Amino acid sequence: MAQQANQALPNGHTLEEYTIDRQLSLGGFSIVYLAKGPDGVQVAIKEYLPNSLALRNDGQIMPVISAEHLGAFRYGMKCFFEEGRALAKLSHPNVIRVLNFFRANETVYMVMEYEHGRTLQEFIQKHQGHISERFIRGVFTRMLNGLREVHSHKLLHLDLKPSNIYLRADNTPVLIDFGAARQTLSTDQPILKPMYTPGFASPEHYGSRKDLGPWSDIYSVGASMYACLAGNAPQAADERLKKDNLMPAMIRWDGQFSDRLLEIIDWCLNLNHLYRPQSVFALQKALVETVKAPSAKSSPNWINRFVDKFKKADK
Repeated sequence: MAQQANQALPNGHTLEEYTIDRQLSLGGFSIVYLAKGPDGVQVAIKEYLPNSLALRNDGQIMPVISAEHLGAFRYGMKCFFEEGRALAKLSHPNVIRVLNFFRANETVYMVMEYEHGRTLQEFIQKHQGHISERFIRGVFTRMLNGLREVHSHKLLHLDLKPSNIYLRADNTPVLIDFGAARQTLSTDQPILKPMYTPGFASPEHYGSRKDLGPWSDIYSVGASMYACLAGNAPQAADERLKKDNLMPAMIRWDGQFSDRLLEIIDWCLNLNHLYRPQSVFALQKALVETVKAPSAKSSPNWINRFVDKFKKADK
């Protein structure tokens, strides 16, 4: 089935005990709605509806799924449901709270707390090139508290990026929109290829997935910190594997941020997963170390060699 745009459920539609207010977002894998529960409290509801497998036209409630894609659709639905079940067991201030999950309309829904604020991506776009090291360390150290909780339950996020880090009004970060269900869709279902975001996905995302682990989420953390400084995503990992043109943070922002922060970003972005931090705890420990202000010292020889390399590449 070709890629297509699915129609959202209409405003005012009732799902179990919830009433849809409006659509919040529409992606290739799901639709997210703002809704109200029976107590009037706002919630976010994510509907499993991959547009490569199912089609809902305007005015329809039930999606149309061809016999050819029914098996893959049901397998993905099972993974999505299991993801909801796993996330519902988590209770952490830095992880989105799953309140309920249920089947309806021949698909499944995940009900989550609705958070007020904006995404880190929106913050980056607004403050492009002017995000302080203190802000970066504060947001990511607290976000990593949530990621540690996720990993402690033997789960991975697998879609970590600035648009999936939500900032409350006080800048407390919340992890949202896990990609676990998408990544669980195995390679024996060729139409359900894992979905990831170029620039933030680790090299392991592009392979057989056998090397995926906590270090894969850590690569995405490094890419997200890099984006805070650059204002955009770093070079995609699969392209870096062919020809690595990503300028290390230690070179690009030498003297503008502490050496330690820049070292940490480059450490996380190592293409070889064995040379990254192997746990969130190790990364957190490095992030909370005392910050030394950047000095105006001359660049060491290894930095000059890298600069020469990138100058030659630009010619």
